[in-house]
Amino acid sequence: MSGYYELKRNASGQHHFVLKAANHEVILSSESYESRQAAENGIASVQRNSPDAARYERLTAKDGRPYFTLKAANHQVIGTSQMYQSEAARDGGIESVMRNGPSATVKDLTGG
Repeated sequence: MSGYYELKRNASGQHHFVLKAANHEVILSSESYESRQAAENGIASVQRNSPDAARYERLTAKDGRPYFTLKAANHQVIGTSQMYQSEAARDGGIESVMRNGPSATVKDLTGG
């Protein structure tokens, strides 16, 4: 099994998605979107951009923990990683998104 997306709605009705690896761990999270279509467009953007190493920005949080963002060609952030304990772990997360991001599997958990 490869990675997959989960499309969800939060308590305020906004849509968002996560990309999960085959082991069911979240490897990338989206922002909240006003519409389902916008969230689906975000998934399509991750599918297109995730294989491109140049689309990743390696960052460090204020507390020193490394993380990354995935950006579209227009430089807009389309997904953010978790916080990692090391740069090596962060780089492994990027590799996982590069492998799993092109997945066409989307699990709709929005309830309709």
